[in-house]
Order: sequence, then C-alpha cells, then structure tokens
Amino acid sequence: MNHNLEMNKKNAIEFYKMAYEGNPRKAVKLFVGNKYIQHNPLVGDGKEPFIAYFERMGKEYPDKSINFARAVAEGDLVALHTHQKWPGNEEYVTMDFFRFDENGKIVEHWDSMQQIPEDSANGNTMY
Repeated sequence: MNHNLEMNKKNAIEFYKMAYEGNPRKAVKLFVGNKYIQHNPLVGDGKEPFIAYFERMGKEYPDKSINFARAVAEGDLVALHTHQKWPGNEEYVTMDFFRFDENGKIVEHWDSMQQIPEDSANGNTMY
C-alpha cells in the first residue's frame, strides 16, 4: 500500500493543532477515518471521547500552546515530537504516533508525555 508521507505528516500536524487549539470536532471531521482507536489511557476510545477530552482541555486550559519540533513518517505511521506549554509554567515534551488508513485518514493514536524538568544533567533540550 502506498502512502503519501508528506501529506500524512501535514495532516497529522493540522489534526493535532486544530484539536489542541479548541476545535476537535472539526479536526475529527476533516482528518479521522471511520474508526478511531485511542491508546492514551486518559482518553476514551473512539471519536466522541476524543472530542469530549479536547473540548474539556480547551475550556480548562485556554492559554496552553503547542509547537511542533519535528514530524517523521514511515509507511502508514506519522510521529510528532512537540513542545507544549500549559498554565502555571508547566512544559511538556510529547511523542505522538498516528496510524493512517488507505484513504489518508487517521485511525489510531499512541502517545507519551513527559514534563520538562528545570535542570538537565546533559544540558540538552528535550526537543
């Protein structure tokens, strides 16, 4: 199966950005396939639980922000490496993985999130 890797990267970023910045329903409508399998244990499986989670995050944390450090695509997967800032000066680095179907739609998601510590033993950033 052939995948348009550049288009999948672009769509993964737009999907995540749109949902994160307060319009998860539109993000799902534009970028998600017939099903959506969620592996984050804090978010329910399927489209509606995803929408509800990001609508709640938008209301509770309207001043959060996200920057995309890099996107990597291989086969039907796209990995996004992000830097998130949340109210209270909390910063996180995330790694999100999206699986695309044969129609270029997102159908599965995995992620890992780590708070960025004030000090680093190696002096390097996490992104």
